[in-house]
Amino acid sequence: MALAATDSTKAGSRLGGVLRSTYFQVLVGIALGALLGFFWPATGEAMKPFGDGFIKLVRMVIAPLIFLTVVTGVTGVRELRSLGRVAGKALIYFFTFSTLALILGMIVANVVRPGAGMHIDPATLDPAAVATYVKQAHETTAVDFILAIIPDTLVSALTTGSLLQVLLVAILFGVSLSLVGPVGEPVIDLLDRLLAVVFRLVAIVMRAAPVGAFGAIAFTIGKYGLGSLISLGALIGTFYLTSALFVIVVLGAVGLANGFSIFRLIAYLRTELVLVLGTSSSEAALPGLIEKMEAAGCARPVVGLVVPTGYSFNLDGTNIYMTLAALFIAQALNVHLPIGTQITLLLVAMLSSKGAAGVTGAGFITLAATLAVVPSVPVAGMVLILGIDRFMSECRSLTNFIGNAVATIVVARWDGALDRDKLAEALGTRPRPAAPLLALHEAAE
Repeated sequence: MALAATDSTKAGSRLGGVLRSTYFQVLVGIALGALLGFFWPATGEAMKPFGDGFIKLVRMVIAPLIFLTVVTGVTGVRELRSLGRVAGKALIYFFTFSTLALILGMIVANVVRPGAGMHIDPATLDPAAVATYVKQAHETTAVDFILAIIPDTLVSALTTGSLLQVLLVAILFGVSLSLVGPVGEPVIDLLDRLLAVVFRLVAIVMRAAPVGAFGAIAFTIGKYGLGSLISLGALIGTFYLTSALFVIVVLGAVGLANGFSIFRLIAYLRTELVLVLGTSSSEAALPGLIEKMEAAGCARPVVGLVVPTGYSFNLDGTNIYMTLAALFIAQALNVHLPIGTQITLLLVAMLSSKGAAGVTGAGFITLAATLAVVPSVPVAGMVLILGIDRFMSECRSLTNFIGNAVATIVVARWDGALDRDKLAEALGTRPRPAAPLLALHEAAE
């Protein structure tokens, strides 16, 4: 009897733990929001402030979190030149896998041809519907993007919401703090204490995650409906399957080569992934990613550099979307694009995608910038996918998020800044041996 009572108590405790978990509560929020948006669209659309309010709360803590994480990480680095080494390895990784994502999207679009047979007359499209996105795309040049990384003042970087501005100021401040020697030790101690406070603040903000996910999903389904999913199901299905292929095959192979399972990593980040799904924004889960990557054994300087930089330069989901959507539009409008033009489009997309942030709508803006350089495809053709972009944004954000998690672990391992025991403990596995070639590379270093 006592044993049965103990088992019952344990089962009740486990059930209570599940019900109290953010993961379960966000799932419930998504389900309720979807039902509300489907059955009562007007009411669902009115829930938008809940989703927007939660995203604003998260953005409120992102800048100080990144600043404190990077500064305290930089001051803990014995040799400052190692920061440049980490940044270089991260950029090589970002460039390589962003390009692979673009190529994969182009290949799948040519093989599956999701837009073939639609026979849309370009004259019937209304360019005014996408005029705002086109204008934003034209207003951003490469020079503007680079200059925008430099804030107006040291403090304004923390108020503008630009991750790259925060990263630049944090690196400069951290390096300066390291160079002043013992004089800076009280400041470093203060920043360490502030970081603990900010992480507690993040935990408080995350309690509103179920409400935010509820509001975002209710608005999306209430405003755009599920009818558009049916009418353009070929494109949506192709995009989701291509993204899954990239995550499981490409990133999965990267994980195996570096001693971890992509499926275990996804399970480890399930709470953050559900939050991304509910809000259609990988930015909503950025604080959680920083905390979990550190807990998984990645050194703080690597996490502080790779995560925020990846949110602008390592957007695998956005890259797949850009080439796939561009070719879908061309196919739907009966515009033949020779392989030379497609390669040009891919090269332009490689550049235009680097300035996109991991937030809702950025992929649509960069798509407009890419199509503007290929005159044979009318930019007005983006009207065809405007109604489903919100649904595709969820997949873009999920793929971007997973890609940045993988990048953080890989760069940490390349730099010898990964605690494999902590990673194995976090993922619930035993440490795996590295791939033979990588092991030889590490031995050589």
